[in-house]
Amino acid sequence: MATLLFLSVFLLANPADAFQLAPYKDQLFAYPAILSQSDGGAYRVVDYREMRDINGRDQIPERRAHGRYISTGIRSMQQDLVAETGAGKIPHVAVGRREGASMIVVYLHGQGGSRKQGADDFTFGGNFNRIKNLMGRNGGLYLSPDFSDFETKGAAEIAALISLYASRSPHAPVFVACGSMGGALCWRLAHDPAAARQLSGLLLLGSLWDSRFFESTAFKRRVPLFFSHGSRDTVFAVEKQEAFFRSIREKAPGYPARFVRFETGTHGTPIRMTDWRETLNWMLSARP
Repeated sequence: MATLLFLSVFLLANPADAFQLAPYKDQLFAYPAILSQSDGGAYRVVDYREMRDINGRDQIPERRAHGRYISTGIRSMQQDLVAETGAGKIPHVAVGRREGASMIVVYLHGQGGSRKQGADDFTFGGNFNRIKNLMGRNGGLYLSPDFSDFETKGAAEIAALISLYASRSPHAPVFVACGSMGGALCWRLAHDPAAARQLSGLLLLGSLWDSRFFESTAFKRRVPLFFSHGSRDTVFAVEKQEAFFRSIREKAPGYPARFVRFETGTHGTPIRMTDWRETLNWMLSARP
C-alpha cells in the first residue's frame, strides 16, 4: 500500500513523466531510416526518397494520401470556429477537447496558407490527419488558426488564441508548430514574456532561425525546440538552420533542442515527414 501511495504522489508531482501520447499508426509515420546521428542523438539525418515517401505514400502525389494513412472519423471532433479575443476575431479549426484538454498543439501555416492547410486530412501524406487523431484520441486539443500577418499583429492574435484556450485547460502544456514563414510567429511568441510563459515547446518545420533567441523569455525558461529541415530546401537554407541549432547547443550545453535533417528533402518535406508522436513525447518529458 505504501508503495502504491508513493507512486501515486510521484506521478501527480511529475505530470510530464506521467503523460505520453499513445501510439497511433506509428509504423506508417515513423522515420524510414536514420542515416547518421550525433550530439547524443539530438541531431539526426533521416533517409528521404521522393519515390517512396510521396509517390508510394500518396494515391494522388501531393494531393491525396492512401487510405491507410487516414482516419476521417476524427472529423466528428472537429469544428470551424471564430474566437472573440482582445486581439480581434480569430477564425480557427479546433479538433478535440476545447476544455480540460490534456495538451494543446497549435499549427501556424506559412506564406499563402490558411487554417485549412493544417486541417486537411489528405495532403502532406496524411500527417495533419495524424496529429488531429493523436490529439483527439489522447484527450488533447489541436488548433489551426488564421492570422493577419507574420508581424506584431499576427503574433498578438496567436498569443490571444493560446491564452483563451489555455484558460480553459489550465493544466495543458502548449506546443506551437510553425511551418515555413510561420516560424516568424514562433520566434515572436518566444520573445513575448506572457506568451512564452505558456509555451512548453516550439517546432520549426522547414522554417527560419532567430539570432536574438538567446535574449528571449523562452530561452531563459529552456523551452524545448525541435527543428526539421529538408537538405534541398531552396527557401530557407538548411546550413543556416543547422548553424543556429549548433549555436544553441554550444552556448547552452544541455539545452533541450533536437534537429532532424531529411536528406534530399525539399521545403515541404518536414511537414510531411515529421513524426508528431515521437517529437511531442520528447517535449512532454523535456518541458520546463
